[in-house]
Amino acid sequence: MILKPIVTEKAVMMIESQNVLTFQTGKENSKQEIKKEIESLFGIKIQSLRVFIRGNKKYAYAKLKSESPAIDVATKLGII
Repeated sequence: MILKPIVTEKAVMMIESQNVLTFQTGKENSKQEIKKEIESLFGIKIQSLRVFIRGNKKYAYAKLKSESPAIDVATKLGII
């Protein structure tokens, strides 16, 4: 599975204000597969996951639980 973090101004604002990480992923991946992959890769817990398809790309918005700050994960990834 390919998970590519999105680094845009909007994505960074969502990390800081809403505790949400944004990823681009393959269209064939299900919501449950994406959630398990994110949780296992980063050792975090996801509160909710929103997925949408625009054009030929699938995007996932992962809202993390409060005990897992998104800013810490973004720092590990080098986004912030």
